Amino acid sequence: MRSLGRERDRLEIIERVRRLRPGLAHRWGRMSAHQMVCHVADAYRMASGEKPVRPVTGPFPRSILKWGVLYLPIPWPHGISTCRELDQELGGTRPVEFSTDLATLVALVERASRPPLPLDPPPHPIFGRMSAADWQRWGYLHADHHLRQFGM
Repeated sequence: MRSLGRERDRLEIIERVRRLRPGLAHRWGRMSAHQMVCHVADAYRMASGEKPVRPVTGPFPRSILKWGVLYLPIPWPHGISTCRELDQELGGTRPVEFSTDLATLVALVERASRPPLPLDPPPHPIFGRMSAADWQRWGYLHADHHLRQFGM
């Protein structure tokens, strides 16, 4: 299973991130490529505990939803809204300078890929408690989802 904990998968994500350009058209959703860079960076900040987010409740039990999203071999669906703290039009980090924001994202991918990972990672707003390995799996899948959104 792909994960930021695997060197090959980390390098793949970084290479795809570096191919992003500000004017790329999205295949789905409403974010610009620059907003997506900031959104994914904010998500890594959330995973490290640097960016607190409030829990989101839904109709499915967290443990079943987490298992399905992280471990079923199907692509994530399009059009799922994010939490307010990670939405660049609401509470997320606003895009400033594309190359700087891109470099920040690459650094955050690197940080999420290597120890020391938090011994007690923060809970995910939808999935609840997650291990460091769960966060690395999620980190790969989340970046992959948004990179595919822009044809990367």
